[in-house]
Amino acid sequence: LQSLLDMMVAEEESLKERLLKSIALCRKELDTLCRELQLDPCEAEEESTILQMEKNLRTRVEVMLKQKRDRKQELKTLQEQDRDLCDILCTTPFCIDSNAVPSLEDLDRYRRHLASLTVEKEQRREEFVSSKRQIILLMEELDHTPDTSFERDVVCEDEEAFCLSTDNIAALQNLLQQLEARRSLNEAVCAELRSRIVALWERLQVPVEERESSAVH
Repeated sequence: LQSLLDMMVAEEESLKERLLKSIALCRKELDTLCRELQLDPCEAEEESTILQMEKNLRTRVEVMLKQKRDRKQELKTLQEQDRDLCDILCTTPFCIDSNAVPSLEDLDRYRRHLASLTVEKEQRREEFVSSKRQIILLMEELDHTPDTSFERDVVCEDEEAFCLSTDNIAALQNLLQQLEARRSLNEAVCAELRSRIVALWERLQVPVEERESSAVH
């Protein structure tokens, strides 16, 4: 009986030693996770058995490890969206440490930054589509063939592939203004030529029927 009791005591002491080691490791890992997640240090539990304390600490470690994984995964997703938007808008990526675990505030700022970029992208896309439509109509009206790489990109390239940088949007507006100025100049020249034709008709006393047959031009 004494031998059995000694063996039971030894087993309990061994279990206690393992639990204490596990508690120490869990506390160390919790301290590291709290720093990485930028959380307040975990408070030590009071009035709890060693077994319950070890179980609670392991549970908290698992919960915080999941938080770490979730934050890192969200950061990766946000960075992928950021790269896509930066490619389209030709802007610099959001400044954030890819190796560190982002805080909840960092992720919130990142989300708001991407929402702002998305709105900017849609506004520029609408401006591009509207300007492109006007440019194509003006080129057809002026019988103008795109002769620069930028003009060909605007008219011929897929809308989704066009870089919506501020420089490109400014160049787009400049091209539109140039074409509108050419049309206005052509209209002014046409108006001048029409008035001269009417004056010559009057001087030559051209019949109305002949004037009407030419008026279609």
